Amino acid sequence: MSSFFIISIMTDDRPGIVDTLSGLVKDHSGNWLESRMTQLAGKFAGIVKIQINEANIEELQAELNKLKSTGWVINTELSNPTAEDATANAKISIIGNDRPGIVKDVAKALSSLAVNVLELNTQFESAAMSAEPLFKTKARVHIPTNVDFDDVRDALEQLSNELMVEINQL
Repeated sequence: MSSFFIISIMTDDRPGIVDTLSGLVKDHSGNWLESRMTQLAGKFAGIVKIQINEANIEELQAELNKLKSTGWVINTELSNPTAEDATANAKISIIGNDRPGIVKDVAKALSSLAVNVLELNTQFESAAMSAEPLFKTKARVHIPTNVDFDDVRDALEQLSNELMVEINQL
C-alpha cells in the first residue's frame, strides 16, 4: 500500500543536498511529488512530500537517520492520504516599513479572520531612495467564503499607515 510521507530537512548549505535526498527517495522507490526548499543564512532547509510504498518507509527512515550524524536535522511524518490540502483563493502582497513584530501582527490579523496561510514568503530589503528597512511579503491564502476580501485588506492596513496591501482573488 502506498502512503504520503513528509520529510523536512535542514543542514549547512553546500552543493549536493537535493541530489543526496532525491537519491535516497529514488533508491527506496519513492516518488517525489512536491517540495519547498531554500537557502537562508548559510543553511539549507526544505520540506518534501513523497509517495512511497509502506514496505519501504522503514528502510528510508534508517537511511535518513544516517544523515543526522553528518549534521542534517531531519523530521518525517506519515500523511493521511485522504487529507485534502486547502486551496488558495487569494494572493496577498504587503510592503511597508520593517519593525520587530510585523510578521506576528500580520499573522494575528489574518488568523482573527480565520484566513488560512498556505504559503508565506517574507524578505527584508532597503528602500531605494531612503535606505529605510522595508518588509515585503507574499502569501497564498484561503479566505473563508463568509469573509469579505476588503475586510482582510482593512485589517492588514490598520497595522500601520505605511503598509501597502494588495489582495488578488485567484
